[in-house]
Amino acid sequence: MTVESQQDVDGILGTGRIVARIRDQMLQAIEPGMTTAELDELGAALLDKYEARSAPRVTYGFPGATCISVNEEAADGIPGARVIKAGDIVNVDVSAEKGGYFADTGGTTVVPPGSPMKARLCHATQQALQHAMGAATAGAPINRIGKAIQRTAKAHGFKVIRNLAGHGIGRSLHEE
Repeated sequence: MTVESQQDVDGILGTGRIVARIRDQMLQAIEPGMTTAELDELGAALLDKYEARSAPRVTYGFPGATCISVNEEAADGIPGARVIKAGDIVNVDVSAEKGGYFADTGGTTVVPPGSPMKARLCHATQQALQHAMGAATAGAPINRIGKAIQRTAKAHGFKVIRNLAGHGIGRSLHEE
């Protein structure tokens, strides 16, 4: 999105704060024995509380209010009857629209007790995020972000999923 006014900045930041709060509350609520549908119900209730709309639902008719991926599901998991168990890696992706502005965020946790490899994976992803944010500077080529992520993953002994990439956001969920 090309930001054209302070209103654009405020709109995106406001929606971003909402999705960040919801993401954090959902991650804190994860317990062994709950289903991904139950976790999604919490996300839907929080979206209602903040008077925001589920961006995947509004944009694509997605069946859940949020995307919840467990273990082998790389992204955009559909909430349902899957039961979350101890040791699972759970990713929560919250995307919302409010006042015509969209924001999208995700977070991952390991349901205790986790393995050292899963802890290493989560640490590597946090490092990759930090390096990506450092690479995202005004006027820099956008491919610097992906290169930073790739280098970090490789340094930790992991690989990135080739056809899974970031996207623009602002006035719609997926922008160029």
